[in-house]
Amino acid sequence: MTKPNKFKILNPFRPGAGHMPPYLAGREAEQQEFRALAQQDLVLKNLVLTGLRGVGKTVLLETFKPIAIETGWLWAGTDLSESTSITEESMALRLLTDLSLVTGGIIIGVEELPKIGFMIESDRVEVSLNFPALRQLYEQTPGLVSDKLKTVLETVWPFLQGHHRKGIVFAYDEAQNLEDHSGDSQYPLSLLLDVFQSIQRKNIPYLLVLAGLPTLFPKLVKSRTFAERMFRTVFLNSLDEKETLVAIRKPLERYGNQVQFLIDAAYEIWLTTHGYPYFIQYVCREAFDVWLQSSSREDSLPCTSIPMDDIIRKLDSDFFSGRWARATDRQRALLEVVSELPTCESEFTVQEIVEYSHKFSSNKPFNSSNVNQMLGQLTETGLIYKNRHGKYSFAVPLLGDFIQRQRKG
Repeated sequence: MTKPNKFKILNPFRPGAGHMPPYLAGREAEQQEFRALAQQDLVLKNLVLTGLRGVGKTVLLETFKPIAIETGWLWAGTDLSESTSITEESMALRLLTDLSLVTGGIIIGVEELPKIGFMIESDRVEVSLNFPALRQLYEQTPGLVSDKLKTVLETVWPFLQGHHRKGIVFAYDEAQNLEDHSGDSQYPLSLLLDVFQSIQRKNIPYLLVLAGLPTLFPKLVKSRTFAERMFRTVFLNSLDEKETLVAIRKPLERYGNQVQFLIDAAYEIWLTTHGYPYFIQYVCREAFDVWLQSSSREDSLPCTSIPMDDIIRKLDSDFFSGRWARATDRQRALLEVVSELPTCESEFTVQEIVEYSHKFSSNKPFNSSNVNQMLGQLTETGLIYKNRHGKYSFAVPLLGDFIQRQRKG
């Protein structure tokens, strides 16, 4: 068999943050969920898309955009940085900026400029719903920040109707960064919820889509209890074995039997990655690179198996080690206890950690006060999150497996 030219073959797998995979497998139900929400004439439900890191939230959110556009919606949005959530004004500025990007081309009138010097006729300029116009309307409206935003959003809608638009989808990724700050009397998260609830009650179709870590929905409900009725929550899970096989096989179809070893190893990849899309892409990319390099060398046989141990060591260094470094020695001891729990990859309680540490841990056992305090600290560092049922979970997928590998050295 002729050895492939390494300069002509590109690795199809993309494990980067938010990078669209070569084939999106296993997300048909979630896309259908969004299609149903996009069919609303009167917006009764918005969407929260949540899940652990590496499960594909950003990628799936990006696939919603063409669905929205096909059904007549405009699409506005971006990532929500922590700076957006500092003040109500910064939240308002974010919304005005995103709104202007989809309304800036809408002409709402013509304005005559005054004659200057020997000019015989006045210049006429088109007036559009661009950012300066929206900002001017915002500034000229009396009242609170929420009053100003509502006026802008209400004013824009009749012009969109005239252009036969169904509405606007405001889609925001990394929405777990949203936060109210009662100490500073700043409530940007509450502002967002109040404004959209008010607008939607007036039958103006602005659909809010928020994507973020599992801490997002509890934050929304804590900020405004009506958020529980305002949103449809979709928790994005990992892929099953069949979906994992499709995610591996589809990008490789053009290479024929040359990389059959990757398809043959699909079950092993699924067991190793537990179907998390980022890890699937990572393992497959590394394995493909190994094959590509061995196939391009005249003095070696093409790779016919996956060096899984080597790839996992590299994954530990690239993905887990930086997060693990955020924990203190005592916090790591606590996480080691958690990794031994039968339910470590789903949910666990303070009591379960305390009991297990007394029964099985060789380290100094923990009491409830220790555990509560450290879980709070680990939540702030992004390793743990607390769900609405008072139980805790790892915020990083497969962290328990990584901890076990660290213990075994």
